[in-house]
Amino acid sequence: MVGATRKADVERRSGIALWRQIADRIRLGIAAEELGTGGRLPPELELSARFGVNRHTVRAAIAALVQDGVLRAEQGRGTFVAARKKLSYPIAKRTRFSTGLEGQVRERRSALLDYGVEPAVERVAEALALNSGAPVLRMEMLSEVDGRPLSRSTAWFDAGRFPGLEKAYSETQSVTAAFKRYGVDDYVRQSTVVSARHADPADLRDLGLAPGAIVLVTVAVNVDMEGGPIEFAESRFAADRVELSVMT
Repeated sequence: MVGATRKADVERRSGIALWRQIADRIRLGIAAEELGTGGRLPPELELSARFGVNRHTVRAAIAALVQDGVLRAEQGRGTFVAARKKLSYPIAKRTRFSTGLEGQVRERRSALLDYGVEPAVERVAEALALNSGAPVLRMEMLSEVDGRPLSRSTAWFDAGRFPGLEKAYSETQSVTAAFKRYGVDDYVRQSTVVSARHADPADLRDLGLAPGAIVLVTVAVNVDMEGGPIEFAESRFAADRVELSVMT
């Protein structure tokens, strides 16, 4: 009983608007190829029965997904899954946001959302080869392509080696360009761990995702050409907008 199973998924007392929950169920159903067979979404009445909600709720969910580019509505024909190709983002020895998407997008932009100097917790200190509690600069960054959010990153740097790095980044919109102001002309990726999870509230907000959306997570360490760690970063990518291509 697919319909009964789906109804149980909708939590009316969860604090999340019903239309948002339905939008997420539709998104997941499309990804799992359970909905949108042949590229066309089932009629509103069928979706209402499937999820146990009224047609107005389904209509609001569909409108949100149309606005997000997941669906497209054609007058008199119905609602269809938008054929939007995912971007391919390479994870390689030299991973750079400024060049990794060349030929796939028209415009790239990065912005500093927040920053602060704080004592390094154990995992940050270990990644940067610092003593636990040493001062590190934390930067929260958002990357966009063609006006659409693609990834949100949290990165840590040795505050003693890179004082004021946040200003250099804000001016250049590039970690690579900012590093050059400190004599780091080149650097390479030492390690990358890739996983996936549900987006947290901050990622939902900044990436413009619906509750329950999945993000791809990379945890990486970059080192200078002498092998010294210079950046420890966790990046979250909208899973329905990008695929990570690991280059060996």
